[in-house]
Amino acid sequence: MVKKAIIPAAGYGTRSLPITKAVPKEMFPVWNKPAIQIVVEEAVEAGIEEILIIVSRRKNVIIDYFDRSVELESHLKKVNKSHLLDEQEPPAVNIHYVRQPYARGLGDAVLLGKSFAGNDPFAILLPDDIIVNGKTSGLSQLVEIRNKHKGNVLALKEIPLERLHKYGVVKAEQKEESLYKIMDIVEKPLKDPPSRMAVIGRYLLNPDIFSYLEQVKPGAGGEIQLTDAIRMLIKDQPCFGKVIEGKRFDIGSFEEYLALNEYMYQNGQKS
Repeated sequence: MVKKAIIPAAGYGTRSLPITKAVPKEMFPVWNKPAIQIVVEEAVEAGIEEILIIVSRRKNVIIDYFDRSVELESHLKKVNKSHLLDEQEPPAVNIHYVRQPYARGLGDAVLLGKSFAGNDPFAILLPDDIIVNGKTSGLSQLVEIRNKHKGNVLALKEIPLERLHKYGVVKAEQKEESLYKIMDIVEKPLKDPPSRMAVIGRYLLNPDIFSYLEQVKPGAGGEIQLTDAIRMLIKDQPCFGKVIEGKRFDIGSFEEYLALNEYMYQNGQKS
């Protein structure tokens, strides 16, 4: 069973400037919750018991948010608003933190979780990606595949050809409906992508990935790419791709962020 998860949240948020100079993208509100809380709740729903959030020194607000606020609790009781206490209760999961001193890529951030993961398989959830599904969460769908087929599992979505240069793109062999065996993966291909199937922000990986991450040299954008380590990993271990059921929104895109809030409103998620 997968009980641990890493949530990288140390990036600069350059796509969302200038607001991210002061407000981390992970704290963007999706109605009355920050995006990162929605991702944490998804992890809890999938059975995760321990979460490591990778932060930078500019993102202490994330740590503060998941901490208890004794002053607020006292105030709510004092003004007879105790009914609001449940709404600000932290998620029922153990959350740990580590700082990434320099933003050197997703692979570098994940590598900071080596001692946290230990010898256990673990999930990675990117808080840029919000996956909404009225039945089963994105990470729960990956857990179901791992329980059935073992191995590593990546979340996939079919992406328009003109946007594939922004993603890790897989070469894969279809095994079942919405399930693929991944044969190769390329980070942000500028031409001739191997397919239109791209990895979105959910992963289930064996701890062996860390030994490959330690070998990775800076790749696309001069960063340590998780994709490059996965490319080495799949030569030695089975890796599956699950086409995620549900809608996926990238909150780093202003248009998709607005669309997410509109979707939540239309589907009665407003609090």
